[in-house]
Amino acid sequence: MKIEKRIENGVPIALVEGEEKALTSPQEALDLAMTVKYETGSLRIALPKRLVAEEFFILSSGLAGEVLQKYVNYHFKLAIWGDFSHYTSKPLHDFIYESNQGNDFFFVASQEEALRKLAEAE
Repeated sequence: MKIEKRIENGVPIALVEGEEKALTSPQEALDLAMTVKYETGSLRIALPKRLVAEEFFILSSGLAGEVLQKYVNYHFKLAIWGDFSHYTSKPLHDFIYESNQGNDFFFVASQEEALRKLAEAE
């Protein structure tokens, strides 16, 4: 996994890239967050959808809720970018919509939009 520190509008953001999935369990998500904080000092993480386990997008699995709760508890913000249009689950679409209305979690189309949303989040 590669973690690059970016500064957007004066806000440090960790841009995560790699080949292996980074969000596969609540513990992996917490490990990622702590690694990001240690390596970059940032509490904001941007990563591509391909690094997120598909189980995350099946809300009944509970993975998304557990991961996001851990991030809230530790004051992390997360933006995942990619194509979410092929999902047909109304609860997932509602979840993505509601998340994007807040200030902690974002599901967006591009890396640039992920960085912008994280930089603008309060």
